[in-house]
Amino acid sequence: MIKKQLFSHCEIQLKMKLKVLDNKKKELEQALYSENKSSAGDKNETGRAMIHLEMEKLGAQIAGTEQNYKQLQFLKNYKNTENIGLGSLVLTDKANYYISIAVDIFKIDSKIFYCISTQSPLGRLLLGKKIDDKIEFNNQVIKIVKIL
Repeated sequence: MIKKQLFSHCEIQLKMKLKVLDNKKKELEQALYSENKSSAGDKNETGRAMIHLEMEKLGAQIAGTEQNYKQLQFLKNYKNTENIGLGSLVLTDKANYYISIAVDIFKIDSKIFYCISTQSPLGRLLLGKKIDDKIEFNNQVIKIVKIL
């Protein structure tokens, strides 16, 4: 049950981020249109170039977020395994982690769950581990208590 809630939390976070990025894209397109209507000159050329640069950065952000969304969809029907992998919910003696994508924390019943990616330093350390294994992170020894 908790994994479905965590999955939904991640999905909602990504949809909200995509909506914000899409709105920003529309604003930049409108700004570019306004710049093109202005009279020619060095100032306007610089303005258009800056908008184009922002649009390129934004395009990369949108592509990355869409990639995260696709990756998340693979976790929809995730089955539990003995080893920690993408889609695992890891309970440790220090904190709880959902190995999926990096988004905001999720709180339920006064418990905090960190949504982390497999590319994060902690995610990389956890991958492949089993119950009772220990890892060292930020000068702390973390013991894996449960894997869901």
